[in-house]
Amino acid sequence: MASTPMDLDPAEDSPANGTSSTSLNITRTLGSSSMSMSAVADIVGTYRPTKLFKRDNTKDGRLPPYVLSLDYDDPGELLMASESDETIQIFSAREGRFDKMLLSKKYGVKLARFTHNSSSIIYASTKQNDAIRYLTTHDNAFIRYFEGHEGPVTCLEMHPGNDDFISCSKDNTLRLWNAGTKNETGLLHLSTPTLAAWDPSGQVFAVGSPSGGAILLYDHRKFDKGPFKEFDIVMECAEADPNCIMKGWTKLEFANDGRSILLGTKGHGHFLLDSFSGSLKAHLRKLEGGSDRLAAGEESATDDNGAANGANVEGSGDCCFSQDGRFVIGGSKKGVLVWDALSNASDKTSGPSGKVLEPMYVLEDEKPAAVVAVNPRFNQLTTADQDVVFWLPDLHS
Repeated sequence: MASTPMDLDPAEDSPANGTSSTSLNITRTLGSSSMSMSAVADIVGTYRPTKLFKRDNTKDGRLPPYVLSLDYDDPGELLMASESDETIQIFSAREGRFDKMLLSKKYGVKLARFTHNSSSIIYASTKQNDAIRYLTTHDNAFIRYFEGHEGPVTCLEMHPGNDDFISCSKDNTLRLWNAGTKNETGLLHLSTPTLAAWDPSGQVFAVGSPSGGAILLYDHRKFDKGPFKEFDIVMECAEADPNCIMKGWTKLEFANDGRSILLGTKGHGHFLLDSFSGSLKAHLRKLEGGSDRLAAGEESATDDNGAANGANVEGSGDCCFSQDGRFVIGGSKKGVLVWDALSNASDKTSGPSGKVLEPMYVLEDEKPAAVVAVNPRFNQLTTADQDVVFWLPDLHS
């Protein structure tokens, strides 16, 4: 894998996996101090692409693989990408370099997530069976398999404070697990539970059911008693985007203050919801239309061109909250969009554009951002489609 310094990188070769990079002819540099801890509101509009990681030419003239998921470890030191060629790529986020590649050719890989130990990960299988696999990255050895799902896994989410995690599947089940045991600790039979998310406390989890047009909230300790709250997405969001109220859902996430829920879609915008009432706060409008990636649980088309243009490729969502929960970072076909969740949406009471919130910033790049992740500890974000791009704030702008 070759890395290319971009407009904020020091002008020097940055070898990755034995391949030297070529520097863009730009002299402005920020060095390591650019991975700052400044207030997010002060720098969020200054992010610039700083390093491009491009896979070397693949064998047999095949196209480069697609990135299926991105995830940072808890300290924000490492970034992990699962890719469509059944590999896991690990990067040093702090040092801005490629670290290692792990193979999962026998089982495939998607939805790779760090546990709270940065050298241990879980991920979903794409072939052989639908087991979830628990792996140590320092020696590429399996610790255990989590078996039970009878359909492809559509979502994996680690508990924010311990080794519990949630899996959703196309077998219409949601399962609760603990990394310390191979047996599930809980099971829910639901209609299309394709997405799930933990609230910041870890006491509540949300489940997105697109076919039911609803988000269900459960008490983690009493999940078997049923949801304690249900949000009707059809009623709340039909005016904003009627095409994505019962399909096309790509991401579910709580803000870290627990007050908002982000429901990402592959349509013309994302839904920002009040986490207490379920009311629509804003429809976050995309400027260039929807995403080409498959929504969670969506069936791929059968034509042969999908793999070539990304239309039949899974993803882990092209939107997420910033570290402080105030901003939503979203991918586009040419860079990144930033919405301020505290801004007042244009409160239109009727029509297809109800409560529209336009992007506060448009951060341009030549590479599409089909998958997006924000570093939990430092001012850094990563986008990917076929290439991985690190972004840092330009503190001199």
